[in-house]
Amino acid sequence: MQNDIVDLRAKLAEKMAGEITLSQNPGDTIKKWRKNFEVSQIDLANSIEVSPSVISDYESGRRKSPGTAIISKIVEALLDLDEKAGSHKIRAYETMLIERYNSNVILDIHEYRSPIHLTRFSKLIKAEQVSGKFDRSINGYTIVDSLNAIFQMSSNEFYRLYGWSTERALIFCNVSTGRSPMVALRVTPLKPAAVVLHGLEAEKIDPVARKIADIESFPLMTTQMDIDEMINSLKGVKE
Repeated sequence: MQNDIVDLRAKLAEKMAGEITLSQNPGDTIKKWRKNFEVSQIDLANSIEVSPSVISDYESGRRKSPGTAIISKIVEALLDLDEKAGSHKIRAYETMLIERYNSNVILDIHEYRSPIHLTRFSKLIKAEQVSGKFDRSINGYTIVDSLNAIFQMSSNEFYRLYGWSTERALIFCNVSTGRSPMVALRVTPLKPAAVVLHGLEAEKIDPVARKIADIESFPLMTTQMDIDEMINSLKGVKE
């Protein structure tokens, strides 16, 4: 079991360091991973023996991009802190590292190296903003065949829709009123940063679906963009 954690940690460290290094906005990517691991700037700073202002400066872009040595220290510190807390976050990423997704359920899943603003995201998919606040950023998206998800995924498997972060948009295709996916989101513990109902006009959204979006504070959108065109638009984002 210990060897499994070591191997998992090494794979995760490689992914994290690679993302930060290749990102055009490494500070944003550092912040994304720090938040994914639920680590404060103070705790991270203490772990790598710098002042919290240094972490803040990196994340805000006030300090020039860190070199590979600093990036390595940051990644190792986040993983060390998680291991001390029981390796819960490391284990949570195990599925994303070693399993393949069911392509009948997940039509596409993508993680951005740096967060992108939700307003920009909505423009990329020509979405109509239905409700909620759009003054936030997301780390990725998942395009889901909602009918296949209902028939083929257990409640315990639903978390796979979230990829590397819950700070993402879930785009549900094959919906008639939007009620079913919203009910599913209501009863599951993990919540997305935004929900998109594909192929549905805003006025045809079920009132219950709208109500759930309000209760859960999901920014809710609709789009009728072709799925392949949508995927190409979203993957063409310069990060």
